[in-house]
Amino acid sequence: MDISSILQGGYQHPLSRSWQAQRTLTKSMLMYPIFITDEPDAHVEIPSLPGQARWGVNKLEEFLGPLVKKGLRSVILFGVPLHCEKDDRGSPADDPNGPVILAVRKIRSLFPDLYIACDVCLCEYTSHGHCGVFRPDGTIDNTPSAARIAEVALAYARAGAHCVAPSDMMDGRIKAIKRALIDNGYGNRCTLMSYSAKFASALYGPFRDAAGSAPSFGDRKCYQLPPTAKGLARRAIKRDVAEGADIIMVKPALPYLDVIQDAKQLAEDHPLACYQVSGEYAMVVAGARAGVYDLRTMAFETVESMVRAGCTLILTYFTPQFLDWLDE
Repeated sequence: MDISSILQGGYQHPLSRSWQAQRTLTKSMLMYPIFITDEPDAHVEIPSLPGQARWGVNKLEEFLGPLVKKGLRSVILFGVPLHCEKDDRGSPADDPNGPVILAVRKIRSLFPDLYIACDVCLCEYTSHGHCGVFRPDGTIDNTPSAARIAEVALAYARAGAHCVAPSDMMDGRIKAIKRALIDNGYGNRCTLMSYSAKFASALYGPFRDAAGSAPSFGDRKCYQLPPTAKGLARRAIKRDVAEGADIIMVKPALPYLDVIQDAKQLAEDHPLACYQVSGEYAMVVAGARAGVYDLRTMAFETVESMVRAGCTLILTYFTPQFLDWLDE
């Protein structure tokens, strides 16, 4: 056997195996998605998203406190309004008494060192359940959509969010948000994380149950990316970098590791995030419950594949478990 054929000597010990990783998963790389409802005392389990719940602002201290003590560094907030008057432009999205803004202020006061990102979208707040504003003929009108998204992002920044993360996929919304942040004194005080390559995936079902954000008609295939559209994803990533995004995201994660690798090359000087979405999480949990594999082992295998592909930030519902697992 040739000398060059022998590789196993380099990973024969647990420590030397760890040295083979170019990057290692740490607690600071985890961002926990949480659902905030407008019922202040709510704690409602989500059946299709095992172990996750909708939380009211009065429950955030008891919910987040133990996680912060274990090393939780960041969260991303999704509003779940149940008692507001929705309309065609998502007016409740930036209501100062809405769930997201109240939660930002509450978390800032309770846990001043916890990094808070806010998902920015209209679908939870519009009467039609879509992510933008429509023309009379029923097509998306990008200019007012981007302007409305920018208004909501600015409201979250003013409330104290460290990061705003538009997930709507409207053309031009990154430039509109960046301009709004700069013009109002938040350009260097609030990070802009773009869902740059967000695909029209079948893996969002449990999230839509959790957030009540399913569209009332049609689908989102005219603004979310087609799953086969690698070229479109590359163009969207380059566009969002040019428009001022501070962090680039790919969503979902596991089926799109090739796009994550592309994003790492296209935005090599930017932090790269991915979202292990609700359906990915639910699949891993379901497989473990069926005895197909060990939950911890598969959770690590999936998330470490995202790190290996180039991600420095992982949005995952496994965050609470990882806070324990990474201490073992």
